[in-house]
Amino acid sequence: MQVSAKELVGLQPDIILTETTPATVALQRETRTIPIVFVGVADPVASGIVAALNQPGGNITGFANFEALLGGKWLELLSEVAPGLKRAAIMFNPDTSPASLYMLSLETAARSLKVVPITAPVHSDVEIETAIIALGREPGGGLVLIPDVFTFAHRVPIILAAARNNTGGLFPI
Repeated sequence: MQVSAKELVGLQPDIILTETTPATVALQRETRTIPIVFVGVADPVASGIVAALNQPGGNITGFANFEALLGGKWLELLSEVAPGLKRAAIMFNPDTSPASLYMLSLETAARSLKVVPITAPVHSDVEIETAIIALGREPGGGLVLIPDVFTFAHRVPIILAAARNNTGGLFPI
């Protein structure tokens, strides 16, 4: 991604629009002068992209799509659509996802719902399949996907694996 960012900055565009945290961070490393507008960044302050949402500073501004408390809300909704929920795998790719942003609210909701949270970092379709097979071995399993470019790109294998392996629910997608 860094090579593509360097090439794009080398073209000297008037403005750059980015989507996702990894793309925005890669471009931030390459330029402090070309204006960058981001979307699809979960927590631009924690990611070091901007100093503050109300006054981002520098050459970068944009829109934060998610906030930390949504993690707990996703688990609450999952427990409503999957009434026998006992365990919830929290699936994310640690290379592309700001999963830590959501973990506190997920863990808090898990305690109140009496659901065991299972951290499921994945990097490939094989790891997705392995995590979902493990989750489906017992009844009462559900899946929370941390939204990012990886889980979006792998949504079909995730959905198919969840359907094949008896997971009680999948949220969000």
